[in-house]
Amino acid sequence: MKEFFSLKDFDLRNKRVLVRVDYNVQMEKGRVLNDSRIRASLPTLRYLCDAGAKIIIVTHLGRPDGKQVEELRTDPLAKRLGELIGTEVRKTGLPIDKAKPEIEGLKSGSILMLENIRFYPEEEKNDREFAKKLAALAEFYVNDAFGVSHRDNSSVSAITEFLPSCAGLLLEKELTTLGKILQNPEKPFYAIIGGAKLETKIPVIENLARIADKILLGGAMIFSFYKAQGLETGQSLVGEKEIPLAKGILDKFKDKIVLPIDVVLDDLTSVDTKSIPKDAAGLDIGIRSIRTFASTLQDAKTVLWNGPMGKFEQKPFDAGTTTLARIISQLSATTIVGGGETVAAIEAAGLSDRFTLVSTGGGATLEFLEGKELPAIAALRKNYLRGA
Repeated sequence: MKEFFSLKDFDLRNKRVLVRVDYNVQMEKGRVLNDSRIRASLPTLRYLCDAGAKIIIVTHLGRPDGKQVEELRTDPLAKRLGELIGTEVRKTGLPIDKAKPEIEGLKSGSILMLENIRFYPEEEKNDREFAKKLAALAEFYVNDAFGVSHRDNSSVSAITEFLPSCAGLLLEKELTTLGKILQNPEKPFYAIIGGAKLETKIPVIENLARIADKILLGGAMIFSFYKAQGLETGQSLVGEKEIPLAKGILDKFKDKIVLPIDVVLDDLTSVDTKSIPKDAAGLDIGIRSIRTFASTLQDAKTVLWNGPMGKFEQKPFDAGTTTLARIISQLSATTIVGGGETVAAIEAAGLSDRFTLVSTGGGATLEFLEGKELPAIAALRKNYLRGA
């Protein structure tokens, strides 16, 4: 059953269309270091250009806390988008309440980018009056920013009260692909969850355990599971408050949880997880664990991966994460990667195009996989019901 409008539901020729994207990308000295989120928005923007829309782009960058911060202006984003899409992207520094004359001069198929929306303190307060001013710039609204759809912000939630609103192509792809995992994944379905903080992953593990055939665990959080089993973890990172959480997961889902059987220590030696020395710390999963994971995954039809397997930002402890990425990329299965660190690892390995979906979501992906309703998606649903 349809839940919200899509781009194809509207005739957008010569119409002003406000497009919320997530270009909160890594920057250095005014230069875009990673343009993957910009590239992810190109299908929607090209569709709108071909449809003859007049495109107004809204994004945030960094955490300016409602203040104008020079190094967080969107000029470099407009420049990089123009290079990628092959047409000039104008940037206006005018405040929202003064930008309409410039916007009304736009031609069909042209693109204008507004200043960082988080320069306005009203944005993160989901202020209706601010959203109304923003909406006055356009005739239609498109949400293509899955990465901020878990935020109750003016430019993703309140704005849908004032304009006919729809999902962009990227947002639709994210929701469709992730939604299928929660509702009807092709089996066998394996989830791989890593990272350092178990507490943030507990809701995801519990929700996916109802659906997945197996859940493979990695990252520093595995040591809380070993500790819960009474094993020595040495100097490995263990959250004392997380030990009861790990025990609870093992008690409830023992038959579905797959833990690494060896780890790489800080002195680069590999040991069995039952033989971690008191004076050493585990920083990655070992080769025997990788082989076990590969064997488990070989018949997969669906794989979801969120969170690195070790301290991947420090070589050579990126080996477990990178090797697992290569293994998953070669599977004949629907493969989905989410989470900032995991996505960064996939991109660093040059494997992004080998996965079915590299989610742009981060926190939004986690909350969606927990089974939570995202505020911006709920807003699109309400807009659809009002317009149906």
